[in-house]
Amino acid sequence: MDFDDDANLDLSKVEDGRGGGGGFGGPMVVGGGALGLIVTVVLALLGYNTLGSDSSSPAPSGSANLAQECAATNEKRFDLVQCRQVAVFDDLRDYWGTDGAPALNAKYSDPTLRFFTQGVNTACGQATSAVGPFYCPGDQRIYIDLGFYDELAKRFGAPGEFAQAYVLAHEFGHHVQYLTGFEGEVRKLQQQNPGKANQYSIALELQADCYAGVWTANATGGAQSLVEGVSQEDIKSALGAAGAVGDDRIQEQSGGQVNPETWTHGSAAQREQWFDVGRNSGDPQSCTTLKRA
Repeated sequence: MDFDDDANLDLSKVEDGRGGGGGFGGPMVVGGGALGLIVTVVLALLGYNTLGSDSSSPAPSGSANLAQECAATNEKRFDLVQCRQVAVFDDLRDYWGTDGAPALNAKYSDPTLRFFTQGVNTACGQATSAVGPFYCPGDQRIYIDLGFYDELAKRFGAPGEFAQAYVLAHEFGHHVQYLTGFEGEVRKLQQQNPGKANQYSIALELQADCYAGVWTANATGGAQSLVEGVSQEDIKSALGAAGAVGDDRIQEQSGGQVNPETWTHGSAAQREQWFDVGRNSGDPQSCTTLKRA
């Protein structure tokens, strides 16, 4: 993917907590080594996490290091994953604030993007890097340990810069669901019909995939767009990331039986399909996953 080399990145809604942790220890030990980590990551990977407690901690806003790394004077800034993520985040804010949210009759407000390492305190509770990227509705923040992208490439076989953009676009999609009230609707349905809780969870996740596809279709069209080009190879990279974390692929990878009744995110085919629904339509109103779940 190509970025506007001369653009000034907006760090006003970015918090850089890398290296500082979240006020508690290092990563928790999960499961049995690598397999335990993979399973734990997938439970939350690209997903909507509700982690428990109501504690949160203040975070720095756009550290000096990040500002220097991502300054327009740094000719190699888009070689850095953090600067690419900020550029994608700014582009997502532009699209959803200008066209996307109004198309859904939703009042728009920005989320905040926070980078962290090892662990972090959130309004949804404490989390470690093992949970993967997640969105917390309690504080309207997207949390990402950038080291996750190495896991995405090496363990899940989904490399590429646009695979990383897809992850962020998916999490941003969960913020859009919060703004539209869809997230709250799904949570109520899960409480009313606990036997269908997984089905509703899948609808939530597939809609976030669809919203990521919608943004992809519109990524280069905004007046303030920072993304100047999305290639077919980029699309392939995003689809690869979506498919790699399908519930069926994860169950196969873990050596277990493929059991659709236990799925919470959707199959690889479903995730790829709904990303394509959004990308092909470019219209967030096409992302009616609850009706088709």
